[in-house]
Amino acid sequence: MPEQQWTLATTEQPPEWFIQAVKQHTPASNGLYAAQLLWQRGIQEKSQLSAFINHKAYQAASPFEFGQEMHLAIARLQKARDGREKIAIWGDFDADGITSTAVLWDGLGEFFVQNIELTYYIPNRLKESHGLNNQGIDNLAKQGCKLIVTCDTGSTNINEIIYAKQLGIDVIVTDHHTLPEERPPVTAIINPRYLPKEHQLFHLSGVAVAYKLVEALYQTLPHIPRHPLEDLLDLVAVGLIADLVQLSGDCRYLAQLGIQRLQADFQQPPTARRRPGVGRLLELCQKSGDRPTDISFGLGPRINAVSRIQGDASFCVELLTSRNAKRCNELAEVTELANARRKSLQKDVQAQVAQKLTQLDLSTTSVIVLEDAQWPAGVLGLVAGQVAQETGRPTILLSTEELGTGEEFSQSPIPNPQSLARGSARSVNSVDLYQLVKEQAHLLHRFGGHPFAAGLSLPIENIPLFTAAINQQLRQSLGGTTLTPTVQADIVVRVADLGKELFLELKLLEPCGMGNPVPKLLIQNCWFENSWHRNQQDWQGKKVQYIKTEFGIRDDSTRSPFPGIWWGHYKDELPVGRCDCIAELDYNTFKKRYEIRLIAVRPSENLALTTDNSPLILDLRNQQYSTLTDRDSAMILEHCPTNWDDLRAWLRRCLTTSPSVSTLYNKQLAIAWSKPNHEPPKEIWRTLVGIAKYLSRTNQSVTRVQLLDKLGISDRTLFLGIKALKYWGFTVTRQDRDLQITWNPNSVSQTNADAAVTQFLAAVSEEQFQQNYFAEVPLSTIVAMINTQ
Repeated sequence: MPEQQWTLATTEQPPEWFIQAVKQHTPASNGLYAAQLLWQRGIQEKSQLSAFINHKAYQAASPFEFGQEMHLAIARLQKARDGREKIAIWGDFDADGITSTAVLWDGLGEFFVQNIELTYYIPNRLKESHGLNNQGIDNLAKQGCKLIVTCDTGSTNINEIIYAKQLGIDVIVTDHHTLPEERPPVTAIINPRYLPKEHQLFHLSGVAVAYKLVEALYQTLPHIPRHPLEDLLDLVAVGLIADLVQLSGDCRYLAQLGIQRLQADFQQPPTARRRPGVGRLLELCQKSGDRPTDISFGLGPRINAVSRIQGDASFCVELLTSRNAKRCNELAEVTELANARRKSLQKDVQAQVAQKLTQLDLSTTSVIVLEDAQWPAGVLGLVAGQVAQETGRPTILLSTEELGTGEEFSQSPIPNPQSLARGSARSVNSVDLYQLVKEQAHLLHRFGGHPFAAGLSLPIENIPLFTAAINQQLRQSLGGTTLTPTVQADIVVRVADLGKELFLELKLLEPCGMGNPVPKLLIQNCWFENSWHRNQQDWQGKKVQYIKTEFGIRDDSTRSPFPGIWWGHYKDELPVGRCDCIAELDYNTFKKRYEIRLIAVRPSENLALTTDNSPLILDLRNQQYSTLTDRDSAMILEHCPTNWDDLRAWLRRCLTTSPSVSTLYNKQLAIAWSKPNHEPPKEIWRTLVGIAKYLSRTNQSVTRVQLLDKLGISDRTLFLGIKALKYWGFTVTRQDRDLQITWNPNSVSQTNADAAVTQFLAAVSEEQFQQNYFAEVPLSTIVAMINTQ
C-alpha cells in the first residue's frame, strides 16, 4: 500500500467577535475549537452562524422552487386522485431509495388508499439494476397502474419511460442523480440538478426530493391529510445522512429537524412509538437516535445490508412505516442478521482484495479494477470505498459469478447475458467517477451513479480493455499529478482536551456529512494502554468475523487514559511506544462514555519535546535576533502576548507548521518581543475616536487589522472600543473585510457611553500590564507555566 499522507487543515484564527458569538452556544467551554472549525468551513458571518446552528433561524425553500415541473407533478397527482387511478411508487434498494419509498408511501398515503390505489416496487439488487426496467413495468401494467412516481431513480431511464408510455402509464420522476442531456419524456421530472449549484435545494438526496413532492401536495390540498407533514422528517433524516450528499442548505435543515423527531419517538415507550421498526433497529444497534452517527453507523448500514445480502429489500418499507410492533420486531431482527452476515462477507472480500492488490504495481495504476467470480456483488461498494481511501485511487470491483437471467439482462444485445460482470465503483481525491466511467460507455452494458459512487455492468471479455482505457484516461487528465492516499486532520488536541466539554463543543457542527465532515482530531506524541480485541457479536450472541480493538490513549497532558476503539483492526496493529493519531470524538450510548474512534495511526516523529542541545523555547526578548543561525528551525513570535493561553497556542503550533503533517517535526519557539512603548489608555481612546471621525467625514473604510496595528490592542479590546463608539453616536457596519463608520452626534447615550469608555480603558490597562509582565518574566517561569493548565 502507498504511504498515507497526513495533512492539517489550514488554520486561520477567527476574530474575537466570532469566537464570542460561538461561545454563546458552548457555555461549558471557551468555544475556540468550534469557532476555528466553523470559520475554516466558511461560516464567517453572524447570520450564517445563526442559521447553521439553529434551524429556527433558517428559511427553508418552498417546494415550488422546482418551478413548472413541480406544478406539473401536482396537477397529475390531483388528476389521479380525482379519477381514482392506481399509482405505483418505484423506489431503489439502498437506504436513500428505501426511505424515499417510505416517505412517498406514508405521504401519498394521506391522499390515496394504500394497497388499493397505491402500491410500491423495489428492484432486487442481486437480479436487477438501479432504475426502471421493462419487466417491472409490465407487472405494474397488469395490475392496472396508470402512473409511476419514481424516487431516488429514473432520470436517465429514457427507453423504459417511453415503454411505460406505450403501455398507457405516465411517469413522474423524483431523483437527484445525474441528468440526461435532454429532458426525458415524462409528465414531470423533479431533480435538484436542474437548479443552480448555489441553490439551497441543489444538494437534496432522493428522500428529500420525495419529501418536497409530498410537501407541495400538502400545501395544495391542506385539508385532506390526517397526519402532520413533519411526521415524515425522521425518515428524511435517515435517508439524507445515509446517502452521499452535502449536508448544507435545506439538506442540513431537514436533517436537523429529522434527528429531533427520531430521538423524540425513540424516547417513547416501545408500544407508543410512531415507528416501532425504527425504534427496534436503534435498540439492536445500541443507539438512541440523537446523533447523526446513529444513522451513518447504525440505521443506514442495516437498511443497506438487506439488499446486499438478500437482494429483495421490499420489506424494509414495511419495517419503516408499519405501526404493528410485533411485525416490526420480526423484520428488525431479520435486518440485524442481514447486517451481521454483511460484516462477515465484507471482511472476507476485503482479505481477498488485499491479496490481489499485492499483485498490482500501484505506481503505474491510476484506477484499480479487480474482478473475481466468487465475490458477492452486494458488498463490493463497501470494500471498493475502503480500498479507494487506503490507496488514494478510484476503485472498481467486479463480480463475475453466475447471476441468472434477471431483468438486468433481459434486453441485453449480448448473446449470453450470464457473461456479464457486475460491480461497484468508488472515488477519492475529487476524481469525478461518473464522468470517468461514462467516457467508456461503449464498453459497458449499463452504468449509473454520481461523481463519488457508481454501479456498472459489462461483458467479461471487455474488462481488460475497460481497465486499460480508464487508466489511460485518468492518467491523461491528471498530467503529472501523483495520486496519494490522504487523511486530513482539522484541529490539534491533547488527550486532556478529550471528553464531554469538547464533545458538546464539536456537536455544534452536527449533523455532519459531505461538505461538513466529522471533525478529525490530531493527537501527537501519544501512546496506547490496555489494548485488546475481539470479534463482534450479533444480537443473538453469535460471533461475527469482524474485529474491533479497544484501548486507552494517553499523552503527557494527563495521567488518565481516555477510552477508544479501532474498527476492523487487531491490537497488534497499534504502534508500540509513542505515536501520532487522527481520531473522531464520539459518545457511546451503550457504555455511556465518551471515546475516540481511531481513523489513522503511525509511529510518532516527535519523540521528544526538548533535548539538551535544543531547548524548546529560545529567549530573544529585548534583543536583535537577525543572527539566528537556523531561522527555519524556529517559529519567531514578535508580538507580545497578553495571557498564558496565547503562548501555549503558539507552542502547539510549533508542532504543526509543515504544509504536510507527514513531515511533522519540532520547531523551537523563539520569543522575540520587546518591552512595548505604550501610549496611555486615554490617548488610545482619543486616537480611536479621531480615526472614527475621519472615516465618517471622508466616507473611507478601514480593516480590523489596520485598526489593531494602529492602536496596538487585541481583538477583544477593539470590540469594547467599537462598542463604546456606538454609544458615542457612531454606527459601525461590516462590508466583507472592511469596516464602515458613520457618526450622528445627536444619538449619543451619555450614561452608557461613559460606562463603555471606562470598560475600554480598563481593558487597555490590563493588556498593557500583561505585556509588561511578559516582557520581563523569567524564562524558567514561562517554561513552567506553558506546560501546565
